[in-house]
Amino acid sequence: MFTNYEEALQYLYSTAPEFQRIGAAAYKADLNNTIELLAAVGNPEKKFRSVHIAGTNGKGSSSHMIASILQSAGYKTGLYTSPHLKEFTERIRIDGKEVAKEFVVDFVNRTLPSIERIKPSFFEITVAMAFEYFATQKVDIAVIEVGLGGRLDSTNVITPLVSLITNISFDHKDLLGDTLQKIAFEKAGIIKRGIPVVVSERQAETYSVFVEKSKEENAAITFASDSVSARLDGDNLVTDDFEVRGFPLRGIYQEKNVPGVLKTIEILNQKSFKIGTSSIIEGLRNVVSNTGLKGRWQTIGESPLTICDTGHNEAGIAQVLRQILREKFSRLFMVIGMVKDKDISGVLSQLPKDATYIFCQASIPRALPAGELAELARSFGLKGAAISDVNDAIAAARKSASPDDLVFVGGSTFVVAEIDNL
Repeated sequence: MFTNYEEALQYLYSTAPEFQRIGAAAYKADLNNTIELLAAVGNPEKKFRSVHIAGTNGKGSSSHMIASILQSAGYKTGLYTSPHLKEFTERIRIDGKEVAKEFVVDFVNRTLPSIERIKPSFFEITVAMAFEYFATQKVDIAVIEVGLGGRLDSTNVITPLVSLITNISFDHKDLLGDTLQKIAFEKAGIIKRGIPVVVSERQAETYSVFVEKSKEENAAITFASDSVSARLDGDNLVTDDFEVRGFPLRGIYQEKNVPGVLKTIEILNQKSFKIGTSSIIEGLRNVVSNTGLKGRWQTIGESPLTICDTGHNEAGIAQVLRQILREKFSRLFMVIGMVKDKDISGVLSQLPKDATYIFCQASIPRALPAGELAELARSFGLKGAAISDVNDAIAAARKSASPDDLVFVGGSTFVVAEIDNL
């Protein structure tokens, strides 16, 4: 039995394989462990209403926006996301408040015999923990973000009121497939019989995959980008029906996410929820303060302007580069770290050759050593130093930069996670 949070968490990290740290070896290609573990704790997944969100890019931001809107409308709202940036408890929240550390300890102690018997992964345990927490706390609704893929993801045991699938692009090709159609098939696995599904963005390569799956499941499908538009105008978010002044998520990629969020809310309103325009505006304006969302085009320093973003695959980095082009600066410094199992060449081939680079690495086994990344980058015409520690790398970039330069930090969620005072 564990007497404190640190002991319980250390047990989970050391006993249960965690995908975020070690990669594909922790991935379980079926739901058996999850089903067995949930049965052992009384099937909490059947005791609360939910929204289920999958996608390659945008699912985290969309989850936080929907949760914030529901919260602003007065609903007791659970939010399950992954990975965490700073603290494990970030993964499980109710109305923005992180799960109590005492609950984590209690859950691990109570389920220890089942954990030892079933041998679930770290993610499978956290899913069961979140679902039990939402059930016991009697949330009005929970927003559940898929961890990886969809069809075989541990979260895919719920029957939500509505499913949302965000942008599809290349990521985890070794596990999800090497074409957009194969990846979309895995994401489409969250579409349930008779449950409406919203797809944020109509994409030519994946359209038929989602249409066929929705027909097969007799699920009404809506492509949000067909009927809803959203654009960022400075600090404001402008949609067809309203404007959000002081919208805190400045990344232009949010223009792809907001239509899916709004359509999902529209469907919830058709299912007896009462979420007015004022709650939508309030929820979007306060998404960061309501939910604790971090790392999405977030300013972490001034003079020089220093910005971080968790975009980490080809499509995510492409959006980041589009955003950088909209900023005003003299020189660009990029602090970049990556993990070994990403399409590193696909990302490096996009990065600007006229930037000054400092390559770093996160403190996880999956991280590509900074020196190796720097060497690989040189073959793409990218030059710079290798400084392993993320914060030392940022400090070096800021020291070399002038006040009117731009320092960007990213390449991996885990690089952003290690930024001091994020």
